[in-house]
Amino acid sequence: MAGINIWQLLIIAVIVVLLFGTNKLRSLGSDLGASIKGFKKAIGDEDQNKTDKTDKTENTTASKDADFEQKNIAEKKADSSEQSENKNKEQV
Repeated sequence: MAGINIWQLLIIAVIVVLLFGTNKLRSLGSDLGASIKGFKKAIGDEDQNKTDKTDKTENTTASKDADFEQKNIAEKKADSSEQSENKNKEQV
C-alpha cells in the first residue's frame, strides 16, 4: 500500500475534469506545449548565436594569419630578387 495505485489516479483525473472541464484542460495543455516549444527555440537560437560568433572569431583570426603569411612570402620574394640583382651587379 505504498504509493499511488491506478484507481487513485483515475479518481483524481475524474475530479480534475469535473472541476475544470475538458475545454479548459485542452487549452491549458496547448498553452503549456507552446511555451515549452518557445523556450526550446530560444535556447537553440542562443546556442546558434554563440557558435556563429565563435566561427566569425576563428575566421578573422585565420584570415589575419593567412595575410601575415602572404606578406612574409611576398617580402621573401622581394628580398630574394634584390639579392639576385645585387649578385648580378657584382659579377659585372
